[in-house]
Amino acid sequence: MLLKTFRWTFVVTALGLAAGALYDGWTALGLVAILAVLEVSLSFDNAVINAGILKRLNVFWQKIFLTVGILIAVFGMRLLFPIVIVAVSARLTPSQAVHLALTDKARYQELVTDAHPSIAAFGGMFLLMIFLDFVFEDHETKWLGPVERLLAKLGRIDMLSVCIALAVLLVTSMTFAAHAHQHGGVHADKAQTVLVSGIAGLITYLVVGGLSGFFEDRLAARENESRAEQRPEGVGGGRSAVALAGKAAFFTFLYLEVLDASFSFDGVIGAFAITNDIILMALGLGIGAMYVRSLTVYLVRQGTLDDYVYLEHGAHYAIGALALILLVSIQYEINDIVTGLIGVTLICASFYSSVRHNRATAR
Repeated sequence: MLLKTFRWTFVVTALGLAAGALYDGWTALGLVAILAVLEVSLSFDNAVINAGILKRLNVFWQKIFLTVGILIAVFGMRLLFPIVIVAVSARLTPSQAVHLALTDKARYQELVTDAHPSIAAFGGMFLLMIFLDFVFEDHETKWLGPVERLLAKLGRIDMLSVCIALAVLLVTSMTFAAHAHQHGGVHADKAQTVLVSGIAGLITYLVVGGLSGFFEDRLAARENESRAEQRPEGVGGGRSAVALAGKAAFFTFLYLEVLDASFSFDGVIGAFAITNDIILMALGLGIGAMYVRSLTVYLVRQGTLDDYVYLEHGAHYAIGALALILLVSIQYEINDIVTGLIGVTLICASFYSSVRHNRATAR
């Protein structure tokens, strides 16, 4: 199972390292390897969260996630996204942004850094909504019993997660964004940019997640109706159920892609601490993205989330930490090692709790 799931990832790793060596020698190969490790360490919680969503899809959409999805993740987020950010923020054409990235790497990195507050606000709000919606839901299995029971009671208040997210965004725009330094800008402009980007992240979460949930509910209702009427499979409502399944799967896939994009923001920005060469960044982060995707599918097919009941809880708490780190990073520079360690620590703690739970249940 392990070799079958990761075989293309190993192939891409070999090709990516070879491409780095051919591009700029052994130093480039080392940088590509470091970037790949950085991406995996920062995105392990991404794999756990994705697995919880991906297990609802059939094998066909899991393959789409590993093929079309990886193209979007590697070329869209790890290569094109920094170029688009520079093009928009500096009011350049995409070709001019590519030329700048290849000829004036210092200026290119500066422009990406200037765009960080808007990126952090968008990604931070999207991830914060995922965390809040999880902790305010009443789960049958609770990792931090008293805390999660209290949060589940508070979650009965309509739109509480949206209200809290907007309050956090407002405070962020009035504090971190207001004091952040921007080349050639003013504080009021920065606060407005953060506010608009954060609202865009919130709207994206609500629209994509809402559409996915809508079609999943329609599918469930249709299947219940079909069972109640005792219709044979493939007769009457069967065809509609298949069509709805396709729509539900598509929007769930779209939700996964936006989720992956939000997780990749810190990796893309953090990669500039290692190199500002967009070719090496795309190679290294692309390899890391392949491992995250394959790990997601492996967790689904092995049923790991069912065996280790608190793992998903730990990953969501890591998401909450990452969301706050992104918002704080609008003003303060936070080392990627700290970000990675927080996520890994929370997941390891939830894994250890799951193992203890399984042993106690067995006894």
